[in-house]
Amino acid sequence: MLLHDVVETSRTVGATRSRKAKVEALAATLARVDHDDPDEVETVAAYLAGSLRQRRTGLGWRGLASLPAPAEEPRLTVGEVHRAFDRISVIAGPGSQGARAAAVADLFGRATADEQAWLRALVTGEVRQGALDALLQDAVAAAAGLPAPVVRRAAMMAGATVPVVRAALTGGAEALEGFALTVGRPVLPMLASSAPDVAAAMERAAPGRPVAVDTKLDGIRIQVHRAGDEVVAVTRSLDDITARLPEVVAVARSLPAERFILDGEVLRIDERGRPHAFQDTASRTASSEGAALTPYFFDVLHLDGRDLVDEPLRTRLALLDALVPGAHRIRRLVTDDADAASTFVAGVLADGHEGVVVKDLDAPYDAGRRGSSWVKVKPVHTLDLVVLAVEWGSGRRQGRLSNIHLGARDPESGELVMVGKTFKGMTDEILAWQTERFLGLETGREGHVVHVRPEQVVEIALDGTQRSTRYPGGVALRFARVVRYRDDKSAAEADTIETVRSL
Repeated sequence: MLLHDVVETSRTVGATRSRKAKVEALAATLARVDHDDPDEVETVAAYLAGSLRQRRTGLGWRGLASLPAPAEEPRLTVGEVHRAFDRISVIAGPGSQGARAAAVADLFGRATADEQAWLRALVTGEVRQGALDALLQDAVAAAAGLPAPVVRRAAMMAGATVPVVRAALTGGAEALEGFALTVGRPVLPMLASSAPDVAAAMERAAPGRPVAVDTKLDGIRIQVHRAGDEVVAVTRSLDDITARLPEVVAVARSLPAERFILDGEVLRIDERGRPHAFQDTASRTASSEGAALTPYFFDVLHLDGRDLVDEPLRTRLALLDALVPGAHRIRRLVTDDADAASTFVAGVLADGHEGVVVKDLDAPYDAGRRGSSWVKVKPVHTLDLVVLAVEWGSGRRQGRLSNIHLGARDPESGELVMVGKTFKGMTDEILAWQTERFLGLETGREGHVVHVRPEQVVEIALDGTQRSTRYPGGVALRFARVVRYRDDKSAAEADTIETVRSL
């Protein structure tokens, strides 16, 4: 299949808000893939979902800022592109920078202008077409003539959608039966939706019924598998970090069972039992050396031959409580009283934790899905920051200014210090307004970035901040999104870098 076909499908998907139209466009392209070529099937599936099959390529915006003249006609196949990125991903050692630049020039020189723009977005994670895994799963079901729930469940158990696409298109329902819950093979974690407060979360999760209110730790999500003496620990993205977590392995081996799958978090705590900052935990999980981490578990998916994902949460919690000692279980309240839940939340926050997750006690473990059975509640911070630059959008945002660069005031130097970027929270109206606004403030361009006079203040909601060497202020925003533009404030009234760091 030509890359051009994928790019055109991505453009079609990004240009519509209709879920049905998105699924139909994706399914039509999947139906045209050479089903006798499993490699092509997986590559097209990954590209339609807006991701590379290679985990790392060593490429970023800087390496793609200057590209060769584009080709006149589309001739690149997805197979050629995938093999090119395979070669780029293993370039290392002396002279690697020049070799990587030459490989990029060769690949992008064979791409048309539209293909170059799309490949750049693919490499940098900027393909914003709305074709997430859930849409791709529905499209696979349509292309293969299978019930969507069958495809979704297979993807949950496989821990990824791309392998399921290949199985569904080449082997049908029979092939999907091979994707079952297996100790040692990670599954996609269940996810939570959001609510502004605990009362709203209880109403959404289980109206009028008792719920489990779990402490939400600001750590690293882990899924722990044990089969005899063998233990595997993976992250939320299913990266294997077993070798970096000897303390988690030790806890898993100490539990009175031979085979299980546990869901939980690992974090670093101080001598008072309070959590360290998220980045302290994150940096520790990058190595087996350093301060000890403590695992806390809140769910069990399998226990000694019994699959539990279809069992109600109340059953799973009873088995979890019997298996895992209290020192390694997340603190929980079961109640139908919103006032009691609010008091619990206040205690959780006072202890330095992130918030709570309200859970329906009758719900199964819906792996890989974000529904109303789990609802998280976290305090939201807001900052008034100054827009320093804006990036041109791609996909449905093509032709509009999208990703904004954010700065905070440094009272000592009088300068604005960059603390992050965001493209989230922007409606079509905001995108249209800010495109006109920032083109009027333009001071120059650098590739896809439009630099602007630092005059416009924007209110940003965020979950917190963390230390970072990526931005000059030594801090980065977590889950930042636009609330509104503030025309009632000048840049001199924006929040300071000290305020940002205090979060």
